[in-house]
Amino acid sequence: MRKVLSYLKPYARSVIGAIIFTTAGSGLGLLLPLIMSQILNNGVSGGKLSYIYKMGSIMVGIAILAVIFSIIASYSSARAAAGFGRQVRKEIFHKVETLSQNDIDKIGTPSLITRSTNDIRQIQELLLIALRIIISAPIMMVGGIVMAFIINKKLSVVVLIVMPIVIGIALLVMKKVGPLFKVVQTKTDALNQILRERLSGIKVIRAFNKSEIEKQHFDITNSDLAKITLKINRVFALIIPLAEFLLYTLVTVIVFLGSRQLIDLDVVTQAEKIANTAGDLQAFVLYILLIIAAVAMAGAMFVMVPKASVSAKRISEVLDLEPSIKDGNKTAENSEKEEIEFKNVTFGYDNTENIIENISFVAPKGKVTALIGGTGSGKSTIVNLIPRFYDITEGEILLNGINIKELPLKELHQKVSFIPQKALLFSGTIEENIRYGKEDATKKEIWNVLEIAQAKDFVEALPRGLQSLVSQNATNYSGGQKQRLAIARALIRNADYYVFDDSFSALDFKTDAQLRKAIKENLSQSALIIVAQRVGTIIDADNIIVLDEGKIVGQGTHKQLLESCPIYKEICLSQLSEEEL
Repeated sequence: MRKVLSYLKPYARSVIGAIIFTTAGSGLGLLLPLIMSQILNNGVSGGKLSYIYKMGSIMVGIAILAVIFSIIASYSSARAAAGFGRQVRKEIFHKVETLSQNDIDKIGTPSLITRSTNDIRQIQELLLIALRIIISAPIMMVGGIVMAFIINKKLSVVVLIVMPIVIGIALLVMKKVGPLFKVVQTKTDALNQILRERLSGIKVIRAFNKSEIEKQHFDITNSDLAKITLKINRVFALIIPLAEFLLYTLVTVIVFLGSRQLIDLDVVTQAEKIANTAGDLQAFVLYILLIIAAVAMAGAMFVMVPKASVSAKRISEVLDLEPSIKDGNKTAENSEKEEIEFKNVTFGYDNTENIIENISFVAPKGKVTALIGGTGSGKSTIVNLIPRFYDITEGEILLNGINIKELPLKELHQKVSFIPQKALLFSGTIEENIRYGKEDATKKEIWNVLEIAQAKDFVEALPRGLQSLVSQNATNYSGGQKQRLAIARALIRNADYYVFDDSFSALDFKTDAQLRKAIKENLSQSALIIVAQRVGTIIDADNIIVLDEGKIVGQGTHKQLLESCPIYKEICLSQLSEEEL
């Protein structure tokens, strides 16, 4: 919690302002019952109308001043809480940007979303209330008890008996309910994951008529969350009314005992003392009500602190997470070698068997290197290692003769342009998506890469051309159109190395051939690394690497592999006829 709250430092003035004005407002509030008792004792009992007006005006002035202080304190606390939330969200976002895919997988995307939204909101709400209650509640409680003792010591003894009981109940609630809030957050993560998966896969669910089954899965998870929440609410439903009952019983007892004190006075000879005692009794009751209000506010804090504490721990887990992939400090500029080389590379995800083993090949600039193999053979895994989405377990990956672990990630990503298997476009316009690859790209450059990516014709045909909107998840474009736009975005970077992770899968054979021809003509000085399922896509590659169960089983040109690699020949025959081979 302490580390998370350190992000309040930029808003120290607002915090101090909230504390000062809350203290001032609470202090003024303690004066009001005392002034009221004086009005009753000295004004009403003596029939002094001028005194009543005078003290009443002072009371109204104090009340107005207390309201002004309260408004300023509310503004300051709201500004501090909102600024804190913005700062922490910013820090989490920046931290996630530094994490590897492996680090993100450990926490989980749904959980990261929950931590960036719901968890931060929990702490914001606590801060918003705490900056008022943590200051005002003790002042009201201690001040109320002190003033009550000054007014009537005998009645105050009753307060000292009941207050420890109420505080004990609050501590019992905190101990009982605190651990349950962690379970609530975990269940919320699980619910978010189901929602995210089901909403993104709604077409598949409907196509397989699995809506009812998915509803059952959702209902089970939703019910689990509801059960834990209900358990917490049942505790409060039992304990809080009990605490309130004790407090209001306290008021009843005090009024009763105070009334007895009045009855015991001699009505004839001590009329003035009776009037004074009545005023003091009213002030005493008001101070007790202030104490009750302070206890109620403290109770609200007891409810929120465990929730916020759990949220703070979850946020700290992200902020404290050390990225498993570190920046290097070398540079690949002016190197004699211009190639990507895999040297005996082995890789396996955490606590799993190796996905690929002993992978060695060279992808020089000016050449096309292709990877082909069956599903699960490790093709995508290999190319995901080049931009260091994951770090290898054994061996080396060299870029221009330098281990990529020794290169700054920024330089590595400038030299390697990666086109993922799933084309991802961002909400905005087509032009904004293309400029994502190069912010200062000219219109001529944009149209040029669109032409290479075989996307120029359909973009020109759109009513707004480059300014055509891309919806969320680019649902207003076909799979082939999205792939071509994603390829154009990657091409505009003018990188030394281009990695295509099965990026032509949604294209028809004609477009595929035209695109490969255009890329080969325009990127002849760059190294092309292509992952493909279709033999036709990589048949003209300078070097084809055949993978099977994470190992290289063949390497060479198309003709060489037909003669030397049975697995490659089998793949070819499954897609092409003998004549086409």
